[in-house]
Amino acid sequence: MRSTLVLFASLVLTACATKPAPQTTTEAPSEAGQTRAVDLPRQKIPFTIPTKSADAALKAFRATCPRIVNREDRTGLTQPLDWQTACKTSETAPDAVRFFTQAFEAVEINQGTGFATGYFEPEILGARVRTKGYDVPLYRRPPDLVDVDLGVFKDEWKGRTLRGRLEGRRIVPYHSRAAIAEGALAGKSLELAWAADANDSFFLEIQGSGRLRLPNGEVMRIGYDSQNGRDYVAIGRVLLDQGKLPKGGVSMQSIKDWLRTHPDEAQSIRNTNPSTVFFSEIKTLDQNEGPRGSLAIPLYPQISVAVDPLFIPYGAPLIATLAGGTPQMHVAMDTGGAIKGPGRLDVFQGSGPEAGKAAGSLASKARVILLLPRRASVGS
Repeated sequence: MRSTLVLFASLVLTACATKPAPQTTTEAPSEAGQTRAVDLPRQKIPFTIPTKSADAALKAFRATCPRIVNREDRTGLTQPLDWQTACKTSETAPDAVRFFTQAFEAVEINQGTGFATGYFEPEILGARVRTKGYDVPLYRRPPDLVDVDLGVFKDEWKGRTLRGRLEGRRIVPYHSRAAIAEGALAGKSLELAWAADANDSFFLEIQGSGRLRLPNGEVMRIGYDSQNGRDYVAIGRVLLDQGKLPKGGVSMQSIKDWLRTHPDEAQSIRNTNPSTVFFSEIKTLDQNEGPRGSLAIPLYPQISVAVDPLFIPYGAPLIATLAGGTPQMHVAMDTGGAIKGPGRLDVFQGSGPEAGKAAGSLASKARVILLLPRRASVGS
């Protein structure tokens, strides 16, 4: 989602969609020149399935199957056919622990070292049309935004995507956040909705999807549809480097508080992140379902994770152990512009304020075990 949905620690420390991760069917590829999982040291290891999360993980894995059996695995570790047996078996598997134990083998990439953060689906005040108090635009994907798959030009560029716009006969970078804030998209009928608060709108972009509470009390759900191709810059890091927030005092809430108490500087700080997310309305989801991730299926709280698809295949079950915690099963269902590397996980926490608190407090080293179908050649 990041989906491509992107989360809190990324906001503070590193460069979605978001999700995009975020964001909902467009992947956010890793930085140009990065290796893939197939290029890294990896080792098969024995494993034990965590029983408490196995049933939910099996349900999430089943949901991914219609997508992953026909989808290219950018990690280089598997082929679509490798997933077919596991997916077929999952349809009637009565015991989740036995299913994962028999259908998969475990591998650690780069000794399983990783880092986990959390993201969520926020709810902010918004309106379908511009009215008094609702004047911050949330944009649809512009028709002049071009995605270029560089892999069709050279094999060594496989998995790398360029976004921009046509200017004459040249592709140039798309408008930055600052240019968009100054009106680069105004007057083009691209406004999907209007938010009541610019800071809430900014953080909704970082999460990659969200709910708008409309003036009549109804809820409008929107999700990641694309991104302007600009690199993500964490404004928490900017505030820290400029001495506007103290070392050790950077959190989602402290960033929001600073922006709201410094309205004259807030836009310039937001503009230091040139990345902008574009949205579409999601009308097909039940209110009890999570937002859609990069596979265009609803995410499962505590189970779905955003990953770097160059290192972890979509649909792959994972066992992650956070520092001081117990092992937990997850399923790779999303990605985000700030989710980079073989052990980088973003754990979807759910929707609403409590999920936001959980996402904001999650930032931990993790041991990450990747489960792959037994027929796949994962090396040793």
